[in-house]
Amino acid sequence: MVASTPNTIHSFGEEDSSKRRQILDGARKVFMDLGFDGASMNDIVAAAGVSKGTLFLYFPSKEELFKAVVRENISGRFDEWSQELDAYEGSSAELLRYCITVWWERVGSTQAAGISKLMMSEAGNFPELAAFYQAEVIAPGNALVQRVLQRGIDSGEFRPMDLNYGAYLVMAPILFLAISKQSLGSCMPADVAFDPLAYIQTQVDNMLIGLAVRPSPSSLPTS
Repeated sequence: MVASTPNTIHSFGEEDSSKRRQILDGARKVFMDLGFDGASMNDIVAAAGVSKGTLFLYFPSKEELFKAVVRENISGRFDEWSQELDAYEGSSAELLRYCITVWWERVGSTQAAGISKLMMSEAGNFPELAAFYQAEVIAPGNALVQRVLQRGIDSGEFRPMDLNYGAYLVMAPILFLAISKQSLGSCMPADVAFDPLAYIQTQVDNMLIGLAVRPSPSSLPTS
């Protein structure tokens, strides 16, 4: 039976869910290897090991398939991450470090990180997909980071700031890391030492120095 949702046109049982994941895994690999523009449905059929009829039974177009890949790997996980944030009981400094480290483990160090690289290189040619990515990945991601920063401000750990720019401060270094892994990182000489986790800890250490509440001039000792 045909369903009414735009990104899925098949009602799923257990076998259907497995087939859908098979298609999404193949599509992700093709999109990461060839880009959105360069990928064809024939390429995805071959990578997924399904027939073209099966592919179109689940996904009516390349655009909807790409959106499903993004939801499967990134945007569909925001509810889970939001619940983790709500349940966290440590300091906001510890929470920020935890969020960035876990993001690297779950997204940045995986093939899903290539989605960000793809969007940065091709968004200008596909404004509808760029708007989709802004709405389903960038905006909710920034909102989560802003919640961490606001938590720190409310607890007196972090100084007041423009939360929008504060989110960019946090996201920029880890996006650089993810994109670098998908480009220069793949051909970096073996004798060039670069430990992603050490990089993350150094970045967070410096962020926390910048975010920390500064003593007022009147509270500083006088000579």
